[in-house]
Amino acid sequence: MQAPPIKPGGDRAIAGTQDPESLPELRSPRRIRWTRRRIALSRFWRQYRKSKMGMIGLAILIGFAAMALFAIFADASGVDPSKVSGPVLAPPSRDYPMGTDDFGISVLTLVVQGSKISLLVGLTATVLSMTIGATVGIVAGYRGGAIDTVLMRFTDFGLVIPWLALAIVLASIIGQSLGAIILVIGVTSWPGTARLVRAQVLSIREHPYIERARALGAPNRHMIVRHVLPNAMPVIFANTILTIAIAILSETALSFLGLGDPTKPSWGTILEEAFAAGATTLGAWWWIGFPGLCITLVVLAFTMCGFAFDEIINPRLRDR
Repeated sequence: MQAPPIKPGGDRAIAGTQDPESLPELRSPRRIRWTRRRIALSRFWRQYRKSKMGMIGLAILIGFAAMALFAIFADASGVDPSKVSGPVLAPPSRDYPMGTDDFGISVLTLVVQGSKISLLVGLTATVLSMTIGATVGIVAGYRGGAIDTVLMRFTDFGLVIPWLALAIVLASIIGQSLGAIILVIGVTSWPGTARLVRAQVLSIREHPYIERARALGAPNRHMIVRHVLPNAMPVIFANTILTIAIAILSETALSFLGLGDPTKPSWGTILEEAFAAGATTLGAWWWIGFPGLCITLVVLAFTMCGFAFDEIINPRLRDR
């Protein structure tokens, strides 16, 4: 008996699991690469949704991101003491849900306007810190030898110096501005990232595909950009999420010490002004409580998302 003809695609086409590389329209290397990335992102999102902690943290971050986006387009005249006429140090009420400060400014308005500054500083300083730390870690781990020794000794020097003392000195030298705060936080928080990335690169460079690419004469730039960096990105991204929380706390600490930009209200400057005006002795708990609660929730949310992401890329944590 003659067997029935097999249709193109075979059982794979019937099962809906056809390999993207076998499709004629997807044989382009670029399309294959983007298809694999979409599949990887889809797989990551399915795993991430299983983490209740991660989803709660993501929901909190979405809420604060919406608040910061609203603050960008909202009228900022509500934080100008010369343009407000509210009651001084009024407790929370229907008209002022978070009360007012000593100028009659709504604390809710201050919190909303401060969200964009605090999140902007945290994100921008983290990008700067990750760029420096990842570059140092990748170069040190991949090149090794004397370059590794020099970069790691410089990194160790940055780790042992108290970051707050160094940040205060740098902030006092550079001046009180938003850019100065971002620069200070970025250049004082990269050593930990450099150590972490270097350890990952030391493991990556021993893989067989790295040896094959090196034997074929691939230049160092190609090796780092195409092989080392993509495989180190999960660790870098997980550390980035946790570093944002540290950067926001650092901005709060520097602003609370009077080193922030007084012309741009952030959650840290709100706390600094509240303590300077004696909010604790005056019983104005709302002036301190609500900005402090926002800082706590944002830092907790970034930490929860970071731990959830770490469980995905680290199977040993996921099996616990």
